[in-house]
Amino acid sequence: MKFANRLKKKQVSNDERTACNTAVLSSFSLLFSLHVFLFILIRYNKVHNTFSLLEGFKMANNFWTPVILSLQIASIALVIVFISGIIAARLLTLKAFKFKGKVVLETILLLPLVLPPTVVGFLLIIFFGIKSPIGQAIEKITGQSIMFTATAAVIASSVVAFPLMYQSAKTGFISVDKDAEDAARIDGAGEWKTFLYITLPLSGRALVAGIILSFARALGEFGATLMFAGNLPEKTQTIPTAIYIAFESGNMLTAWLWVAVMISFSFIMLLAANKFK
Repeated sequence: MKFANRLKKKQVSNDERTACNTAVLSSFSLLFSLHVFLFILIRYNKVHNTFSLLEGFKMANNFWTPVILSLQIASIALVIVFISGIIAARLLTLKAFKFKGKVVLETILLLPLVLPPTVVGFLLIIFFGIKSPIGQAIEKITGQSIMFTATAAVIASSVVAFPLMYQSAKTGFISVDKDAEDAARIDGAGEWKTFLYITLPLSGRALVAGIILSFARALGEFGATLMFAGNLPEKTQTIPTAIYIAFESGNMLTAWLWVAVMISFSFIMLLAANKFK
């Protein structure tokens, strides 16, 4: 295919590569610095200056557990919303896919973007709780309720992050030159090949921006996660819920460090997202 070959020859500019590499290196450097800073503070804390080296590492491990869990949950949620968002956006942008309730359906898909997180959490409990048919079916299959598990945290993060991925993908697909798609069809490409080799590559920047924003939203999810998945240390405790508990218990040092991690992640991801606008 002529257009496919042209697209394969297009390369990402050096400036964008440099920006992405710088963002990744900066994030790792920042996390390492925070880890060292945390260990030093714990090791030489004026109140607990008798901590041993082993205890210092244990405290540092407790600090990073919610961070790692948050990254894992956000990553799984990103895979889910990336696939579902692209499928939904593709179907709803097709000319052949038209029906009377299309606007209503799109509105429902975008609702988590504006609904309070507690409302989203409430609805998830209604749909997946032990009293719902779906929740009972899951409990029969798995032997346990889905609530207050890491799976519940993934579902909550996926629901609130989906609208960002869907909207970005839809914007990217609509902006694709229809002449390029028609030319590919004339060259003999079917709808699947046209979508794979023409539409997706030409929507690349919008999709990357959607990936970054969706991951950032999933990483920062709090209200729905707290209601649906709870705040169980090493199981469902993410950075936002850990900050809340640390603040409530008066552990301001740890809360500030978690806040610093979240601000750093958010800043880097928004910086990267702006590069792809």
